[in-house]
Amino acid sequence: MHTVTLNNGVQMPILGFGVYQIPPGRTEQAVTDALAAGYRLLDTAAAYGNEQAVGRAIKNSGIPREELFVTTKVWVQDTGEENTHRAFDTSLRNLGLDYLDLYLIHQPFGDVYGSWRAMENLNREGRAKAIGVSNFYPDRLIDLSDHNEITPSVNQIETHPFFQRTTDQELMRERGVQIESWGPFAEGKNNLFSHPVLGEIGAQHGKTVAQVVLRWLVQRQVVVIPKSVRADRMAENIDVFDFELTDDQMARVAALDTGRSQFFAHWDPAAVSQIGNARIHD
Repeated sequence: MHTVTLNNGVQMPILGFGVYQIPPGRTEQAVTDALAAGYRLLDTAAAYGNEQAVGRAIKNSGIPREELFVTTKVWVQDTGEENTHRAFDTSLRNLGLDYLDLYLIHQPFGDVYGSWRAMENLNREGRAKAIGVSNFYPDRLIDLSDHNEITPSVNQIETHPFFQRTTDQELMRERGVQIESWGPFAEGKNNLFSHPVLGEIGAQHGKTVAQVVLRWLVQRQVVVIPKSVRADRMAENIDVFDFELTDDQMARVAALDTGRSQFFAHWDPAAVSQIGNARIHD
């Protein structure tokens, strides 16, 4: 698996497996299949409710811990310094691990500064090999970076052909922050899987639209975590290292950018209130 080097020297696989919206009852088998297909980066979150299932799959896989890269995230409800320490310990117990490769602040809401202080301590202790954020737009990312000792290693954000985040990526590159894509297929919005441009490019390489999208992200040095519960799709999604898009093909995909989220705006008051007040436990 190809890797990227984070700003603290940690090696992170550029292609991994995400478990967002996979029900807990199906997660263990999905992760088992993903590991069998060759994935070594696993991405979950406390808010997904399936950390325990991910942990069981890891334990039963027999794969040495050092070969895996495991990410989870602290939810808004658990932000703040003391809360984040507790949330981290809970996630470790759920996963059955004694350290995380990457720990993220899931949303830019709540007491993110208290959380970041806790995460800096966890990083110094070696319990979180790298720390970062998710869904942080440039203003929030720069503010957090400028007023803390450790710069986030990763920012996991919505990134796909219809919302490409190229300007954001360049800013992150300047600051030493690795961009990571969630929702690489935009959940099929804008008829992504039948899009004529993506389909034509795929036909030229004997590849599917999904493979074209993942290859496009990989060539941009974007870490990506596609999700599937089908073993055949998992195998298809990881099979993107035997071809390369031409400059013209990269430009044709670039032309699909709408510059807008396909899901929700983090500056919309209603979205901020809804996300920021969502509870994942009592």
